[in-house]
Formats: sequence, structure tokens, C-alpha cells
Amino acid sequence: MMPKRTTAEWQEIRDQYIPQGVGNGNRNIAKYGRGAELYDIEGERYIDFAGAIGTINVGHAHPEVVKAIQEQAENVIHPGFNVMMYDSYIELAKQLTEITPGEHAKQTILLNSGAEAVENAVKIARKYTKRQAVVTFDRAFHGRTNMTMGMTSKVKPYKFEFGPFAGELYKAPYPYPYRKPDDMSDETYEAFMIEEFERFFLTTVAPESTACVVMEPVQGEGGFIVPPKRFVKYVEEFCKKHGILFVADEIQTGFGRTGAFLASEHFEITPDFVTLSKSLAGGVPLSAVVGRSEVMNEASPGELGGTYAGSPLGCAAALAAIDVIRNENLNERAEVIGEQIEAKGKAWAEKYEWVGEVRRLGAMVAIEIVEDRKTKTPDKMKAAAIAKAANASGVLLLTAGLYGNVVRFLPPLVMTDEQLEEGLEKIASVFDDL
Repeated sequence: MMPKRTTAEWQEIRDQYIPQGVGNGNRNIAKYGRGAELYDIEGERYIDFAGAIGTINVGHAHPEVVKAIQEQAENVIHPGFNVMMYDSYIELAKQLTEITPGEHAKQTILLNSGAEAVENAVKIARKYTKRQAVVTFDRAFHGRTNMTMGMTSKVKPYKFEFGPFAGELYKAPYPYPYRKPDDMSDETYEAFMIEEFERFFLTTVAPESTACVVMEPVQGEGGFIVPPKRFVKYVEEFCKKHGILFVADEIQTGFGRTGAFLASEHFEITPDFVTLSKSLAGGVPLSAVVGRSEVMNEASPGELGGTYAGSPLGCAAALAAIDVIRNENLNERAEVIGEQIEAKGKAWAEKYEWVGEVRRLGAMVAIEIVEDRKTKTPDKMKAAAIAKAANASGVLLLTAGLYGNVVRFLPPLVMTDEQLEEGLEKIASVFDDL
């Protein structure tokens, strides 16, 4: 039984017993959540545009997910799949191979976190190719473990003074259409970025040494950067040409966020591996690597797995969440939500010179905050002020981006039109007060 304390008391205890390195965007204490709303212990209501950093696409405490977890907990909480198998792991592995792109034979391993999924994809790629080099991209984010910190681009707050990192990790250029030279057309810029990608493999690492290229189809922490389809398809083709395994990191983009089960569908690519987590299990810790069978099977028994990897509670929640996405048409709903946020954002851009760009894929929406649209100088302070004021007004909102100047929207896809409109009006009031 939890002791009853005020918010201020909990905050004091938190500061005493939990290190400051664990960040908190909102320092109130969550009590319960339903759909796209959270309530704190003081009874205050919050409209959620953060979605636990994209983890609850099906919403807080979805009844079907809750039911699945309860039923599973009443039977078996955790036998350990490496000790004794259970059907939910096997069924989920089957369904994930069906969801991911491609008609080729695929297999799935289940793990705990997104970073763990990325590490295992690298581990398997190196085992199969007998190569060591791993290529990621500028502005990439793949996790906070030692290897994934090395794969991540942004130094602060993710990497500063935490090294040394694992070796043979390299970062290729990734398009940033908003920040292309003003005198360069979209078509010319796409060709330029492809040439830069080719040059990277001449100046930095040889294709023959590269085990895998790990790419976010839409960069998450990097600022919700949507790359040109032509560039993404070229990366895929380059990997095929040189025997490099192409890994799509769909941890933040998956499970309806972009208006499809996976963002890879928008780019018409078929990755060799897909890494999944976040909204996979409706808020329960779970991750997955789905890959070509001949590659996944390269590892011998015991070389893959983990004590809690693919827990029954997570598997049950994931199977329920997948059903919810299908039955409630959340892929389609994502596009509706995204369109409405984009429309508001463009209206703000007409009103405020410091709204630089509104960009999105589905309901993965970003507003880039700048000092002015002519210079495009990032304004991190204003973006932080927007998020802080939104939280104070009852809207959970986050920032992102290499420069920290991007306001990002990750609302649960079950958000109603009324909640969406109310939340956007509150944010509009924040903008007016700046």
C-alpha cells in the first residue's frame, strides 16, 4: 500500500533518492490515465501530447490491454522463455513477422527495451556477415547503453563524459530538408545527399567492412526529420549491392504512429531487420528484432535471449495492442490527428515569425522553433519555454532535435477530436503569451 503524500512531499523524496540524471518533463505525480488523458494525485487533468515518448499509441489503460495483462498475470507471470516456452511469445513472434515488410521468411526475437533490440540487431548482423563496422546517421538516436550511445549522434545529454564507447561505429549524413541551402531545389538536394552518402563510404568506412546500416525512417530525437523517399530507397539499394544488412529502427515510428503499422511502408522499403519497442505493448516494457530467417538463425542456441526477454505480460499486452490498432483503425486515425495538428501549426506559422517549419508523417508531428524564418537560427530557449508553459496549462508536451528547438507531438491515437482541439487551443494560448 502506497503512503499518502502531497505532490511537494513526493518531489522532495524523489530528489533525495533518485538522481537528477533521470529527467522529468513534468514533476507532478501521475495517479491514473485513460485514453489521451492523465490525472495527478491532486486531481489535475492533463491532455497527453507526449504519449510516454510515443509508447502508448493505443492510449493509457486501454481496456483490452488491461484485460490481457490481468488474465496473463492470473496464470503465469514469468517462467522465462529460455526455461519453458509459452504460447504468447510464439504467437507474437508470428504476428510481427506478418506485420513487417517483405514476403521472405522471417523470424523474431523478443527483448526488453529499444536499445536492447538495436544491440541485438547489430550483434546478429556482425555474426552473419563476419564484418564489424556499423553505420548510423547524423542526428540519430538509438539508446543509452554503451553501444547505442556510440551509435547516437547528439552528445548532450546522451553521451557527454560517458565514454569510451564501442568501436567501429560510424555516422553517415542524413537529409534535413528544412535546412538545405536556399538556392538548392528539392531534387538537387536529394541528389546531393545521395552523393554525400556515397562519398562517406569512400572517406570513412569501406562497404566491405560494414555489417549493417541502422536507419530511423523518420528521425525521432533528432527532430522528427522526414527524409526524401528517394534517399531512403537509395540507402536500401546501396546495402543490397554491397551485402550490407539494412536495419530499420522503427522503435518510435512503429504501430500506427505514422499512419501505417511501420514507417517503412511509406518509403516502400523492405529492411533486412526491423527493431521495435515503445508502442509495441501498450506501455509494458517489450522490444523485438524481426529479421530474415537465414540471418536470424546464424546464432547458436543460448547466444540470444535474456532473463526477462519477451515476458508473458508484455506479450499478452502486445497481442492486445495490435488487435486494438486494427479493430479501431488507428492507422487511419493517425492521419486524421496529424492533419489537424499540421493545420494548426501552419496557422501559427502565418502568425509567428519564429515558427520555422511544420512537418509530419502521420501523427508524428514537429514544429521547429527558430529566431526567425530568414536565418532559421534554432531557438532552444523558446521551445523549452513552450513545453514548460504547456505542461503548466495541463498539456503534456515534449521537445526534441539536435538543437533542442523542436516541439514534438506524439498524442495517443485514441485521442478524441474534442481532446485534440482543447489541447491545441491551450498550446495556442501558450504561443500567444510568449
